[in-house]
Amino acid sequence: MHPAAMWWWKRARHAMGGGCEVSAGCGPADHCGPAADAPHPWHAHGFEPFGGGPFGGGPFGVRRPLRFLAYKLDLDENQVAEVAKILDELKTERAQASVDDRRTAAALADALSGDAFDAARVGQAASQRVASAERLGAAVSRALERIHAVLRPEQRARLATLIRTGVVTI
Repeated sequence: MHPAAMWWWKRARHAMGGGCEVSAGCGPADHCGPAADAPHPWHAHGFEPFGGGPFGGGPFGVRRPLRFLAYKLDLDENQVAEVAKILDELKTERAQASVDDRRTAAALADALSGDAFDAARVGQAASQRVASAERLGAAVSRALERIHAVLRPEQRARLATLIRTGVVTI
């Protein structure tokens, strides 16, 4: 484990326990941590160490995209329900595109495995791949249009920033 990660881990465990600890002389001099009733600095960023938190997944990432969007965009319950439907439909469409991609890869492999190259099969697989990508693009476009209709202007601006910075991918 990298020394910086060990320092972070010790500090996180220390913050959970609340007592003082002896250190090897690295890191800040204050090892007694905040008072028991003082909020931890992580809480200001919406992060609960080792489970809990607004995303319910602990320190190793966002468990659900819907929870993340609901938190970041400050969605109300009606908006959350509508965005959940939209994301579910988009997830289904992405899964279908993944299946189509595996099928075209298998068709391409079959075209190569024969004694003679099967150009017709390769052409058919390529056209299926293009059609699948077009269906997925149309589904993403519909989803974004529906999300746009659900969000308020300030929420749209925040979502656009999340997409621009790469925090959210569509």
